Amino acid sequence: MNKLIATLTLTCLVFSCAEKTKERIPPVTAPFSDVDTLAINDWWNRGDNPIIDLKVGRDSVVAFGIYTVHNKILKLSAQLYPLYPEETREVRLEIEKNGEWTEIQKQKVNDIGWSALFRVADWDDTQDTPYRIRHGETASFEGLVRKNPSDKTEISIAALSCNSNKDRGMRENYVRNINHQDPDIIFFAGDQSYDHTEHTAAWLKFGLQFKETFRNRPCVAIPDDHDIGQGNLWGENGKVSTSPGGPDGGYTYHPEYVKMVERCQTAHLPDPYDATRIEQGIGVYYTNLALGGVDFAIIEDRKFKSGPEGKIPQQGPRPDHIRNPDYDPTSIDLPGLTLLGDRQLQFLDEWGDQNPDALKVVLSQTGFCGGAHIHGSLDNRLHADLDSNGWPQTGRNKALRLIKKAGAVHIAGDQHLATVIQQGIDEFGDGPWAFVVPAIVNDYYSRWWWPEDEKPGAHPNPDTSLPWTGDYLDGFHNKIRMMAYVNPESSSKGGGYGLIRFNKTDRTATFECWPRYVDVTQADAAQFEGWPITVPMN
Repeated sequence: MNKLIATLTLTCLVFSCAEKTKERIPPVTAPFSDVDTLAINDWWNRGDNPIIDLKVGRDSVVAFGIYTVHNKILKLSAQLYPLYPEETREVRLEIEKNGEWTEIQKQKVNDIGWSALFRVADWDDTQDTPYRIRHGETASFEGLVRKNPSDKTEISIAALSCNSNKDRGMRENYVRNINHQDPDIIFFAGDQSYDHTEHTAAWLKFGLQFKETFRNRPCVAIPDDHDIGQGNLWGENGKVSTSPGGPDGGYTYHPEYVKMVERCQTAHLPDPYDATRIEQGIGVYYTNLALGGVDFAIIEDRKFKSGPEGKIPQQGPRPDHIRNPDYDPTSIDLPGLTLLGDRQLQFLDEWGDQNPDALKVVLSQTGFCGGAHIHGSLDNRLHADLDSNGWPQTGRNKALRLIKKAGAVHIAGDQHLATVIQQGIDEFGDGPWAFVVPAIVNDYYSRWWWPEDEKPGAHPNPDTSLPWTGDYLDGFHNKIRMMAYVNPESSSKGGGYGLIRFNKTDRTATFECWPRYVDVTQADAAQFEGWPITVPMN
């Protein structure tokens, strides 16, 4: 009798499993098959991967939330792990008031990227408000929407970029240091993912690494080239790229993949200044965010930029690398080449005239000059790198004039090489200040500032022992004043992050640059050589 019962039980279990497997038909079929393969369609049939375990317990499917508040509008993205077909796609947003949790909104999760966006108007930004994102009966993620810090004299932002997958470990040092310094906002300037064609898994890993830095504070995240699957990106208004590496301009992968990446990383930003889509239906997100008396312009310095291939004479082994000491920089600054594009130039012009009492800051992916001489290895000296925003020079100068007109400083990443540079437009020192922050992980494709003559320029920085500061021409003959740099022989191999403090009374910005393996909770914690640097904002 017991044997019969066991046989019947086993038969029922097998039948039940077969029925369950049979029922698991993806409700949404991805429009692409060669990217995001770990998280699309019948994702549960994938084997283990080196990025992250996607088959989490069902009480853990809400991975994280990421938000901004601007003009009394809360925008909060909920990021989930992949859901099984039988699970609800509904997520709920709750806030706590007087010890009671109240549901204020429901949204549907998008199966392509597994995110959902909450948008709440008339948000009370005068007080801290606990929130939680819920899915089903047991899964939740809790955090705090901070009040607007308008009563503070100093507003600070932590800035990071280049989260290389050469190190897939957690980022405990960054989380500890940033939360100890307690900035008002955090900025991820791009390359949150280095897994190119597996953005969802890599974005979830990024969240696992960094969510404790933005659980309780607003966060700006903008994707760069690696995030959308390319080693370099010249977006050229959204065209299709057909050249390996994309130097002809445009996007290599399916537009829905690009849109998914931008949706997951930027949907929580304030509404775009002009939401008109570009080619292939790809969206835009350039906008501004006002916080505590500081007005941040968030721009897309890759999306409209011209690709070099076929437009300028190639002068090296790659269309984007110039390795010709005798080349004429004016030969590559040709009519019709674009950097930010007319739309973003108009935005910066109007933004610069608005809110004149606020301190102004421009956030973007990369720097507006060639701030590195050596790329990848010590034997790879480039005369110019067309991936930098030092090219095209005319477009670069248009952007810098508008940033200077606004009295803004510029903060970016991408270069792996941390620098503080005062840009020059017509003369040395007549442009805005720029801080390019170091890579989070700098064990891959490091860069060096290393003038070929190994001599300081005119007007060197007297406050540092760094040997090569002062006035230089970059590889495009742009005028730059180098004040500090972090070559990879420095501590933490040059990896780390930036912290910028904006003093509203003095109208100054203080740039701090912290090595990855320094513990800022200790009294003897030291920044990279050359930092901090305080500059005027006017």
